[in-house]
Amino acid sequence: VQLVESGGGSVEVGGSLTLTCTASGPRNRRYCMGWFRQDPGKQRERVAAVHTLSDNTYYADSVKGRFTISQDNAKNTLYLQMNSLKPEDTAMYYCAADFCPSVADFGRTWYRATSFGYWGQGTQVTVS
Repeated sequence: VQLVESGGGSVEVGGSLTLTCTASGPRNRRYCMGWFRQDPGKQRERVAAVHTLSDNTYYADSVKGRFTISQDNAKNTLYLQMNSLKPEDTAMYYCAADFCPSVADFGRTWYRATSFGYWGQGTQVTVS
């Protein structure tokens, strides 16, 4: 599966952006998907994820209440609505996917970048 992110940009503190990840390749609803972000020189960190089969969503504490992950399975598209943006949200944002494990296993592992084998090229978000 190929993943392409879009929607990044520069925004003022308190502003909003919506990131989009379009998946192409074999249509397979069994892919679970997530968003990660990375600053130069830092480790890639989790942002949010969705267990596609159950629609369960997961969020990093730092974005809870501000970011919303959603999916359109008909369009093979994943979204990340980001509100009340802060300077610390500045990073390259990456879309990730892999075959869904059980809900229980995904709940324990979604935050690890190593849980996903497919990655997009990233889209830059800058908040100032």
